[in-house]
Amino acid sequence: MIRNATKTTVLRALRTRAVSRGYASLAEKTFPNEPTAPAVATAIPGPTGKEKIAALNKVFDSAATTFMVDYEKSNGNYIVDADGNTLLDCYAQIASIPLGYNNPTLIEAAKDSKTISALVNRPASGNFPSTNYAEQISGLLKYAPKGMTEVWPGLSGSDANELAFKAAFIYQAAKKRGNADFTPEELESCMRNEAPGSKPFAIMSFETAFHGRLMASLSCTRSKPIHKLDIPAFHWPKAPFPQLKYPLDQNVEYNTAEEKRCLEEVEKLIKGWESPVAAVIVEPIQSEGGDNHASPNFFKGLRDVTKKHGVLLIVDEVQTGVGATGKMWAHEHWGLDGDGLPDLVTFSKKAQSAGYFFRDPAIRPTLAYRQFNTWCGDPAHIMITNAIFREVAENNLPAKAQEVGDYLYKGLTAIQSETGKISRVRGKGQGTFIAFDLASGAQRDQFVVNMRSLGVLVGGTGAQGIRLRPGLLFEEKHAKIFLDTVKKALEQSKA
Repeated sequence: MIRNATKTTVLRALRTRAVSRGYASLAEKTFPNEPTAPAVATAIPGPTGKEKIAALNKVFDSAATTFMVDYEKSNGNYIVDADGNTLLDCYAQIASIPLGYNNPTLIEAAKDSKTISALVNRPASGNFPSTNYAEQISGLLKYAPKGMTEVWPGLSGSDANELAFKAAFIYQAAKKRGNADFTPEELESCMRNEAPGSKPFAIMSFETAFHGRLMASLSCTRSKPIHKLDIPAFHWPKAPFPQLKYPLDQNVEYNTAEEKRCLEEVEKLIKGWESPVAAVIVEPIQSEGGDNHASPNFFKGLRDVTKKHGVLLIVDEVQTGVGATGKMWAHEHWGLDGDGLPDLVTFSKKAQSAGYFFRDPAIRPTLAYRQFNTWCGDPAHIMITNAIFREVAENNLPAKAQEVGDYLYKGLTAIQSETGKISRVRGKGQGTFIAFDLASGAQRDQFVVNMRSLGVLVGGTGAQGIRLRPGLLFEEKHAKIFLDTVKKALEQSKA
């Protein structure tokens, strides 16, 4: 028994015993030196950060820079800026950090000789794959969405979606062509960017969707004008996405009718668009466009409509994939099975690599160089992805994200009721993919600043929303800090 020790010493001794007995949380075991609370000493950015931003701006467009980060000092769920301010990160590099900063498992994976070889030799995997590339790809497929038997790697979320579009176009053209060869007219006209060689196919997306910033993916992005201004675009159809009323249990009749209306418009557009719709692309949760949700029934109906008309369904899991919604893949919440499964699922962000999974072998082109680029993905990052998937699966992190998400949702709905300063708390049952609205865009922007000054980093979404995107080792103790800080930030805001 310890009689004369200080309270701090006693607590440290008890914690040490707990760790030795296996009582410590995964975050504590992974990040034993993680800060216990935010610590802010200067404005953010502070003097050092402002100086570094100014230096960066001389060689790089830093207009969107929030603050400069000291990644070597960042640890677990905490991010450290150039001035030494320590913030609880509930945004995680726009949902792309899966397992916290400086995760030791990922550091070891990066040190592996095969990873180093892939970095310094950077294989052109389409022509000259490494001898262990099949092993790397098999690792991805082990954790692929249900029914997906093949994968094509890419370089980013935008790239993954554009590659999926290409796959859909090639598949639909091959289905029309049958076993016939390309005609001379097709071969000649495609070089002029004209039909019949350049097929007039379309990809359908939804209002307020975000699918990337490359040319074709940008044509499917509908979230903010600033993304699209001045950029040529394909004339592709845009369907309405359900705008649900909250709380859901008090608006069942309205929301059911709203989803029915949107599905009817989807079918109308597919049947009447000026060119054949090759595929429909949809996010399980519209993240950039406002954290907009729809029910499993809507997505089941979307699958039925696309199957009815021979249109491929692409599920964009770039932001929702890899566990944070309480499932490894968010579309698992829809309860699809068999032929009702999506045709293609794109991924990136938390996976730390990118690409698309697919289940029908006919989606794979039959000729070389049809789906191709120099690197065909990034083998070094695929090895990191495999390490991420193993950690997520072996530690059942989607279930842990669901537990923390339930705690967060309960806490935010209580704040909504108590203060009336936030509204439309949404994401129940969707892990930590939770969002809420402020009364206006200006109040939302001020709230983000207030939270940052109090040591918590959050992100905006849509016109006036706040979205949570913490990593998968974000636990209840971190969630409590977040909720307490929300109350303080709201007190600082104008009513």
